[in-house]
Amino acid sequence: MPIVPFATVPDSARVWIQGAAQPVLGADAERLVVHVESFLRSWTAHGEPVVSAFDWRYDRFLIIAADEEATGVSGCSIDALFRILKEVEDELGVTLLDNSLVFYRDPSAAVQALARPEFRRLIEAGDIDDRTIVFDNTVGTVGAIRAGEWERPFRGSWQERAFRRPRRV
Repeated sequence: MPIVPFATVPDSARVWIQGAAQPVLGADAERLVVHVESFLRSWTAHGEPVVSAFDWRYDRFLIIAADEEATGVSGCSIDALFRILKEVEDELGVTLLDNSLVFYRDPSAAVQALARPEFRRLIEAGDIDDRTIVFDNTVGTVGAIRAGEWERPFRGSWQERAFRRPRRV
């Protein structure tokens, strides 16, 4: 029973969040899920099954969780995870492993991905404000996602610190 429903993993479970540069829809999304589920069913660390879960959100985000209290993960097992994700990228022609993208919700609430210079230009133009929802794909635990630390307003986010702009008086 190494793969479990995402809702059942504890808050302490470690997560990896990978965002797709473009929405992954239909048959491509189904193939992505099949690949990930197949990998997780056989994912091991030091010969022991990794208790894991995944979630596919907003046609953009693959969230993989490992319950390290039940079974730890090792460098080799994490490398195996990223190898399969690279294979999925190559097979489907999608980008999942580009950590340089910034994800946010546009005024219509659609998820968008931009390169950092483009995101900075939107901030400078005033198109990104304190209330714009941004995604922090670096959160480390399922609990952080559940607590609203993954999808949050720009104000107080790492994006605000990284792209700091002068406050208007």
